[in-house]
Amino acid sequence: MHELSLAEALVEEIERIAARENALRALRVTLRVGALSGADPEALRFAFPVAAEGTVAAGAELAIETEPFRVRCAACGAETEADPLDVRCPACGATTVEAVGGADLALRAVEFAVDSEMAP
Repeated sequence: MHELSLAEALVEEIERIAARENALRALRVTLRVGALSGADPEALRFAFPVAAEGTVAAGAELAIETEPFRVRCAACGAETEADPLDVRCPACGATTVEAVGGADLALRAVEFAVDSEMAP
């Protein structure tokens, strides 16, 4: 499962940020997953708690924002969502399209607990 290695890399980044910010525990992690990123959001939801076990990210909520595949058409100028397997412009049918969105796999935000939130 390649999502486990992605989740492990995500947790490593969260730990780097936590160390830099002197944070003890992540509460919520927001990740953007594009349609063309090659990552399966559901597999990431499953892999994240496994990768986070024993780290500052253990128990953190994973929020995933999905990003659709978007194209810009050179023929008609439309910028629209498109099917990644059919790269014709949904507006006019031209094949002169440029991908303009949907390839991201990005850590958008991490919310950490402050000292007063650490008490049981």
